[in-house]
Amino acid sequence: MPVPWFLLSLALGRSPVVLSLERLAGPQDAVRCSPGLSCHLWDGDVLCLPGSIVSAPEPVLVPTHLQTELVLRCHQETDCELCVRVVIHLTVHGHWEKPEDEEQFGRAADLELEEPRNASLQAQVVLSFQAYPTARCVLLEVQVPAALVQPGQSVGSVVFDCFEAALGAEVRIWSYTQPRYKKELNFTQQLPDCRGLEVRDSIQSCWALPWLNVSADGDDVHLVLEVSEEQHFGLSLYWNQVQGPTKPWWHRNLTGPQTITLNHTDLVPCLCIQVWPLELDSVRTSICPFRKDPRAYRNLWRATRLQLLHPLGWRLDAPCSLPAEASLCWQALGGGPCQSLVPPLPRENVTVNKALDFPLLKGHPNLCVQVSSWEKVQLQECLWSDSLGPLKDDMLLVETRGPQANRSLCALELSGCTPLLSRASTRAARLGEQLLQDLQSGQCLQLWDDDLGALWACPMDKYIHQRWALVWLACLLFAAVLFLLLLLKKDHVKVWLRLLKEDVRAGVASRGRAALLLYSADNADFERLVGALASALCQLPLRVAVDLWSRRELSAQGALAWFHAQRRQTLQEGGVVVLLFSPGAVALCREWLQDGASATGAHGPHDAFAASLNCVLPDFMQGRAPGRYVGAYFDSLLRRDAVPSLFLAVPVLALPSQLPDFLRALQGPGLSHPGRLADRAEQVSQALQPALGCCVGPLGTPETGREMGLEAGDGT
Repeated sequence: MPVPWFLLSLALGRSPVVLSLERLAGPQDAVRCSPGLSCHLWDGDVLCLPGSIVSAPEPVLVPTHLQTELVLRCHQETDCELCVRVVIHLTVHGHWEKPEDEEQFGRAADLELEEPRNASLQAQVVLSFQAYPTARCVLLEVQVPAALVQPGQSVGSVVFDCFEAALGAEVRIWSYTQPRYKKELNFTQQLPDCRGLEVRDSIQSCWALPWLNVSADGDDVHLVLEVSEEQHFGLSLYWNQVQGPTKPWWHRNLTGPQTITLNHTDLVPCLCIQVWPLELDSVRTSICPFRKDPRAYRNLWRATRLQLLHPLGWRLDAPCSLPAEASLCWQALGGGPCQSLVPPLPRENVTVNKALDFPLLKGHPNLCVQVSSWEKVQLQECLWSDSLGPLKDDMLLVETRGPQANRSLCALELSGCTPLLSRASTRAARLGEQLLQDLQSGQCLQLWDDDLGALWACPMDKYIHQRWALVWLACLLFAAVLFLLLLLKKDHVKVWLRLLKEDVRAGVASRGRAALLLYSADNADFERLVGALASALCQLPLRVAVDLWSRRELSAQGALAWFHAQRRQTLQEGGVVVLLFSPGAVALCREWLQDGASATGAHGPHDAFAASLNCVLPDFMQGRAPGRYVGAYFDSLLRRDAVPSLFLAVPVLALPSQLPDFLRALQGPGLSHPGRLADRAEQVSQALQPALGCCVGPLGTPETGREMGLEAGDGT
């Protein structure tokens, strides 16, 4: 039996009295204002076009505070609708500008200035209202007499009656002037339902609305509607987005009782439920029950995509608004955390599903965009991964400009921003004079420039070459002397060179090629099988990285950051990323390809495979995978035709039947003798047999992705 975890009363029939509401007669909107003010309501609705903020050369009226009050708009005694009354408080904003020639003209200037100060002020105030599925904008004209015009002082308020809304709905109200002199005011309110108001005798739709219980049963969430068998009602699920219009997701006309089943991976914080009787002019009641559900926020981040747009743009795609901030950061070549840059992209709330531009003059591969939530980096994308090539060993100079043409320069390093020409023991301090000369001679690339400062990227390659020039010269001299000594003992040299050659080959082979192993943690037996494969590969000339051996780093950095660091290091060293396909991994890939949504299933806190799909799949879609990736699967657990065709652009090999080809692909061409490669394949195969025998599963193709399915069936 499902265990209730959240009980919602969307609307219930007769219930205790909680709040009594004022009644308004008639369907017409109306406006009234404080004593001394005059106001007028335009006929009909207007377009909601806030426009840009403009400066006010003289005092103007602006809204400074919004208040709401619930009332009833009644056509008859028992035929009323819930309505939202809005109160707008107005203030005089700005000052009169004194003429520059006031002293020259004396009292004449005072007389000219006195005339506008004695004039009344007039403003056009827009009220914008949104409550799914309706949206309205009305225009109010307000006039203030000259006697009340005092800059910075409140002049009174305007009351608008009223915006009709559904019981239980979430309403959003904005207010601004035309033209707009300040940032618009906004107000969000969750309206009560039938149980929270004394409306049982006034709103007919409250007489017989359905019960709605939300309960959890394992990985499923049940919406249980307990109504009579004869009652017909509508049920709608939608994404209530703050930025942009609401997005319908699912709608059905049903007959009670019903149980609607959702998968827990379909839950996101903005998923809302709307229910109403299928009657003429019935009230639609809405509720958003998953706003504080931790699972909903985890699903939201898994479904979020951070994209870099050509040439200098970025976009964050998500089904809901995100409680997150975006910032620009600098990723140094030597690794370490990406260092946040306050200029030119300050930390600000993220606007989702909208293309944004970098405020930059030029792009640079070391520049990255970070999206963080609660001081934790959730997503990061760097320009080097797109089209600007690999990371560069450049020094970023931060120029800060102050008053009276004062400016200061510092170099961004891992320890902080080091002032040039300082006595610190850092690379930037030692090369401070040279960096200043490079900046003055135009050898540095300017990335950003405005009144507050500038950013410069200065190449450091030549200083590295100069530093090692004497070392190379000493090495060459030593080599020449050593060569002369060897000529004197020719017979001993041949034996020594042969031994040295063998030692060098053994050293190169022992270091081996880097390989990053990615897999889906389907179950504990499969994880043991992956661990056995990784351990066997480490006995060969391979350097294997796998999340099983990096639990501490995963916990500290998070799966996404750990994968980014390992992938970058592996590819920069000429290594290869191994995709180990299993039924769970194939299901995750297919869901991503179908919906662009996150892979479904229960992921542990250390599941790097689910986090890696954000980068791995775009590499395959954009043709960057060949030479970087190799695919593999265990032929006793999966068939080759179950692997999505997108991944066949790289070798996809069966284990253990194609182990020689798999090892050859990992080590690269020409690195192993055929006979020795066969021996190593036999060693790996023997190491896999115990774990492979314990990991027994049905052979076949995995499911081809789950629809964001909803199953409707009779319930009791």
